[in-house]
Amino acid sequence: MERCNRCLLPASAPQGALDAEGICILCRSHDPGEELRTEAIRESYANDLEATLHDACRGQGQYDALVCLSGGKDSLYLLHRLTKEYKLNVLAFTTDVNIPDVAWSNMRKTIAKLGCDHLVYRPSDAFYRKLFRHLLRNQEQRGAVYTVSYVYAPLFESDALRIATEKNIPLVFAGYSPGQPDPARMIYEFSRKLICETDWTPPALKGALDFTRAELRRFWNPGSYPSGTSFPRYLAPFHAWRYDQEQVMKSVFELGLVAHRSHASPIRSNYPINWLLMYSDLQHFGFNPYAPEFSALIRQGKADRRYWRIMAPVVDFMIRHKILLGRATVQQMRWLGLEDADLRVTLPEGAYDPPLDQAP
Repeated sequence: MERCNRCLLPASAPQGALDAEGICILCRSHDPGEELRTEAIRESYANDLEATLHDACRGQGQYDALVCLSGGKDSLYLLHRLTKEYKLNVLAFTTDVNIPDVAWSNMRKTIAKLGCDHLVYRPSDAFYRKLFRHLLRNQEQRGAVYTVSYVYAPLFESDALRIATEKNIPLVFAGYSPGQPDPARMIYEFSRKLICETDWTPPALKGALDFTRAELRRFWNPGSYPSGTSFPRYLAPFHAWRYDQEQVMKSVFELGLVAHRSHASPIRSNYPINWLLMYSDLQHFGFNPYAPEFSALIRQGKADRRYWRIMAPVVDFMIRHKILLGRATVQQMRWLGLEDADLRVTLPEGAYDPPLDQAP
């Protein structure tokens, strides 16, 4: 697969066309001034975050904040910083769906090291099996990763908001790295309009016969709460702090939050379903759907080009051939009762779009 010589973006990805020197459109059109503008915005977020964390230290409730814990490097490091550096009384929260053994090992080690409370919510396995089957058989035009991730993520975000609201916890923190989630949904913080006024149920699921009203109530809907209910803020601190992917991976190991260096790799702690999603998109589009995200981090100096120059082709090879870690593709297809022919793109772009960010 041809890739950009600078950021490793596949040539088959949007804006990945290479010139004679092997440089993609995004690198050729890179504006150095944009970095200064982005840094100024980041600093404004950092100022707000520092003030927020300072005020949280004087909280009166049982917990100062809820931290979404997945077992990946970013959520582990976030939990460490908030508990040890900022001295917050934190409730770690995990929605137990499709989490690999490595991630559970990371969570157990981190919770034991930090000594904070950890709440695990185990929703119906049958619901998620039905949901994943439906979405993979009815993908929108941007493919499996986009379709499933942007229905799946709002579900566990909804779980976190629901627990925080019920326990009167004023802040929810997520370990999203810069570029996650889709900037149209969130940059640094979900707007108050999204949290206080918006039903998050995906439009294409509302009319699907497969799902009951009770199942769709899993999605966040502030209208289901009494008038006057106080809702938490939901923030992504890595959008405010300076972020370096390699430094986070190094830190979680050196801090004793993971047992082995390899356990800090996003390749090892990835949700098993993601291997199937990447397989589907590689089959349909010819490139890994996560490549643009990592290429953006490389262009911004937040990810190691040398690491991903080696690992990106290795990951794609494992997925295409369903070997080593890529065997998760076979396991997930068996769990869902799917064959290759079931992985279909049938719906228009935006069919499952989660609620988009709006001015606070």
